[in-house]
Amino acid sequence: MAQEALSEVSEVPNRRSNSLDRRMSHPNHRWFVLAVLALAQLMVVLDATVVTIALPSAQKALHFSTADRQWVVTAYSLAFGSLLLLGGRLSDLLGRKRMFVFGLIGFATASALGGASTGFLMLASARALQGAFGAMLAPAALSLVTTTFSDPKDRGKAFGIYGAVAGAGGAVGLLLGGALTEYLDWRWSLYINDVLGAVAVTAALMLLPPSAPERGVKLDWPGVISVVSGLVGIVYGLSEADTSGWSSPVTLAFLLAGAVLLGIFVMVERRAEHPLLPLRVVLDRNRGAADLAFLVSGIGTFGVFLFLTYYVQLTLHFAPFKAGLAFLPMVAVLVATSAYTNTVISMKVGPRWIVTTGMAVSAGGLAIFAQLDVHSTYLGGVVPGLIVAGVGLGLVFGTSLNAATSRAAAHDAGVASALVNVGQQVGGSIGTALLNTLAASAVTSYVASHGASSMAVAVTKGEDLAFWVGAGIFAIGAIVSALLFQSGRLQATPGGEAFALGA
Repeated sequence: MAQEALSEVSEVPNRRSNSLDRRMSHPNHRWFVLAVLALAQLMVVLDATVVTIALPSAQKALHFSTADRQWVVTAYSLAFGSLLLLGGRLSDLLGRKRMFVFGLIGFATASALGGASTGFLMLASARALQGAFGAMLAPAALSLVTTTFSDPKDRGKAFGIYGAVAGAGGAVGLLLGGALTEYLDWRWSLYINDVLGAVAVTAALMLLPPSAPERGVKLDWPGVISVVSGLVGIVYGLSEADTSGWSSPVTLAFLLAGAVLLGIFVMVERRAEHPLLPLRVVLDRNRGAADLAFLVSGIGTFGVFLFLTYYVQLTLHFAPFKAGLAFLPMVAVLVATSAYTNTVISMKVGPRWIVTTGMAVSAGGLAIFAQLDVHSTYLGGVVPGLIVAGVGLGLVFGTSLNAATSRAAAHDAGVASALVNVGQQVGGSIGTALLNTLAASAVTSYVASHGASSMAVAVTKGEDLAFWVGAGIFAIGAIVSALLFQSGRLQATPGGEAFALGA
């Protein structure tokens, strides 16, 4: 099946490809393409959280230790985060449709292997494979959105929808993981990707027009080695900080090595004839600001998903499926806000004030969560924060996605798209390590002062501290967005590439 699917993606001109080109020129067909791309993005994003709720059941079934459990999550994030830039450049080098379908097939195959796991090593290896294929899939999907929609109004709608999926995917993963674990089996938290993947591959082969590789794109192997090694060091170091602490020699060694290697990567790229990451992609103000916005939102949204999941399950005693349902108000508001913002507001206002406002509103949502205690209720305490945070994140995601790929030349579309995912992935890793460490320290300190009988209160104190820090990070993001984003709205050139008006 894989061989037939990949051959179908061949860029050789033929009667069928010409027919596809004519069909895809009709504007309505582009929205079917967007649905396929959004489904693929949902697979990648929800897989960061869908397995989280299933982990206790998987651990019991496969008999692995609590110390090993973190690797089921870390293996995915390590492979995904470190290989994204390579995946983005490969989509430029080999063709976006080819990489998109290849990534889908590989991701679904790895998911099937994970679902059939007979032990810890097989499960962790399958998760690493999922991350590797996800790193090929995600940049190809976003760059296809970028090249498919060039008209400003349609582009705004498309990125509003795609941004909503990117923002809400984590919450959808919690909901889906809870339902599958509670009513079927933990293995279905992985098998579900085979169902979604089969639909996405079939639709992609039918709907996506051929996309030829970009001319003049070559792989920069020194850049590949230095950036992959550097990102592995950073992501692994942050993961180690979450479990062993920030002062651990292993944590410090990996973080330092990662930082040095990324510094070497920058020097390599400045001199490379065909750089993996052309510095022009990063130095554009709107793209650079949007990538930073995704880094900040990756840190902040971790506090919403992880610590709110802790709160509704441990303090409000929600079952896994009910805990997933608890996030629905935020998902609904986020989707509606993102779609409306990119359809209506972005036509009149540029990304600077939309993203800045979104960051500030998100900070307000986390500040509401920081008021939660053992006596709070779901409707009175949790729902208001979900609604406010949903509005804020809805303002941030779609607009930032649009800006992150604006003014990118066709041969840079893949790597520009990969940078967005790198920011979100590294941000999530920073959030995991930083907020978990701070929350655990707060719990330990409170128990030491008030005794072990106060554990329930101590846990909420730790969660509240994490929410306050997350709110502060979003507030910093608002300041950075106001300073870095250009004024004026994003528009499209006649050639289909985006540019920003104003300075």
